[in-house]
Amino acid sequence: MMMDVLQILKDAGAILDGHFIGNSGRHLATYVNKDAWLPNTELVSYICRVMAELNKDNNIDVVVAPAVGGVPLSQWTAHHLSEITGKRVLSLFTEKTSENRQVLNRKYDKLVEGKRVLVVEDTVSTGASVKKTIEAVKAAGGNIIQLTLIVNRDPKNVTEKTFGVPIHALVDLPMASYGEDEVPDWLKAIPINAELGHGKEYLTSHGR
Repeated sequence: MMMDVLQILKDAGAILDGHFIGNSGRHLATYVNKDAWLPNTELVSYICRVMAELNKDNNIDVVVAPAVGGVPLSQWTAHHLSEITGKRVLSLFTEKTSENRQVLNRKYDKLVEGKRVLVVEDTVSTGASVKKTIEAVKAAGGNIIQLTLIVNRDPKNVTEKTFGVPIHALVDLPMASYGEDEVPDWLKAIPINAELGHGKEYLTSHGR
């Protein structure tokens, strides 16, 4: 099943080589481009059904993901969980604030209070963004049963201890990332991709 998902991502052109800047600001030699497969509802549905199958025995009440990229993952996973279990499972999302937090707006906090929650995310490098979603769910009184990822880019360091909740990734795909003072010469020689990730912002902030 895991290899199926990895092959789907490769076939969709979602796994790319080059020089990219990730959400964390770190330099990447490989990038997982969710925009290469998210527009295809058939692929999204299939991958989310895999996540739903992994959680069908967890008695999930609510699926939560960070906006905006996680919204279709939350909706499709909740849809398939409802279909598989015969139980109505809600789909919610957190939103990013100007302080770079993730919060449950729209009175969604009331919908996770006291509920069994599944958090889903597409790709994780350091886990910083999804950690904020987990914090928002916990602050609202939600009981997080599991965090399910599509791709864990750093399975050695991004673990259950990172989030304080059980974690399962469909694909463990170790990919090196580098801080500003760690970028190897061979990667420096490759122009930063300004079309994907945070390359454009990085180049602008560095006067390029």
